This record gives sequence, structure tokens and C-alpha cells, in this order.
Amino acid sequence: MKELSDKQARILDFIEEFIDEHDYPPTVRDIQYGCDLSSTSVVKYNLDRLTEGGYLNRDSEVSRGIAIRNGRGGGRTGSSSREPERVAVPLMGTIAAGSPFPLPQSDTWSDPGIEQIDLPQSVVGRGDGVYALKVKGDSMIDALIGDGDLVIMESTHEVGNGQMAAVRLVNEDETTLKHFFPEGENVRLQPANSQMEPIYASSDNVEVMSRVLAVWRYMP
Repeated sequence: MKELSDKQARILDFIEEFIDEHDYPPTVRDIQYGCDLSSTSVVKYNLDRLTEGGYLNRDSEVSRGIAIRNGRGGGRTGSSSREPERVAVPLMGTIAAGSPFPLPQSDTWSDPGIEQIDLPQSVVGRGDGVYALKVKGDSMIDALIGDGDLVIMESTHEVGNGQMAAVRLVNEDETTLKHFFPEGENVRLQPANSQMEPIYASSDNVEVMSRVLAVWRYMP
């Protein structure tokens, strides 16, 4: 195996530690933020070198398609002939990719008959804290998220600068899907649509609810 650079060794250590903690592999974004790297392209370059060096198996078409070469990680490798395992996650309601949108009522979230969406384990891991939301609006269209698409969300109250998140405007009791940028005492909620203006709110009026893991689209 090729000798690792310091950056590659840090990435490999992070992947192993992430798998130990979560029992599924990280996404490229997870690695970027976890290793404090400047961009996803830096991550992808070093993942390619780790794959070429024999340290990883990687399927670049899958969000969590990374596996340590010794078999850990559970990521789908391109050579596997098995069908990927599926995990059912709940479809919890609708979120606005446009103007903020009222939260679903509490009985909507707890309804035992709520629709379940079967997704690959390589995308959602074990499914802990993962759910789907249907997008309403087109403010994230430049991020390839359109009206009617499903976004696969992971529950968290913290996201990195620029990550796409579902946030709640506390005073208005409304939610929206935007890129999250903390700016001192305020937060900028940035749409991915050049025709739309960002939303500015004070930090104490913004609650992060979850971050985007993947986009799921049913083709006609």
C-alpha cells in the first residue's frame, strides 16, 4: 500500500472512528466538516487516492458508499452483487423550499399510520433519527431540489456553515429548508435560487431541526 499523507491519514482515522460510533460510513460532507477541510473536492481527491492505494472500497454514486478495505463500514462496493439492504423511514410531512411554512400539527408527527419510505441502508445507515419530508416550493432548485421531491433528513440541532438544513423560526412557528449561515448574532437562511432573497433572523429565533442527507426523487 502507498504511504499516506498526513491529510489522508486524518481522513482514514476519521472514517474508522465514525464507523465505530455510528455503525455506518460518513458522507463526503461529514468528512469535510469532521476533518476541517476546505471543500468537498479536497475530500473526493483524497478518497480517490485512498481507494487507489488499497485502503478503501468506494462507490462514488452512493452517499455513504465507503468501506474500509478490511471489510468494516458496510458501504456498498461496486463489486458487490447483493441487493442493498433497505431501511424504512417515516415520511413526516411537508417542508417549504420557499417562504417559511407552518409546522405539521403534533398529531401528524405521532400518527402510527404514517407513510414509510424504503431507502438503501448505504444512504440512511440504521435509520436512527432519519426521516423524509416532501418539498414544497422551488427556492432550492439550483441545488437540484424541486417541488415534490423528498429530502432525507437526519435529526440534529447543529449544522456546519453552509449546510442545507430544516430550520424553525421560533416566533413564527414556521419551518423552511435553506443553506444555514451563522453571521454573528444573526443567521442567514440562503435559498439556492438566484431569483430569491435570503431570510435573515436573529440567532435566538432560529432552531436547527435536521440536516439534509440526500434527495429522493421518483421518476415517472
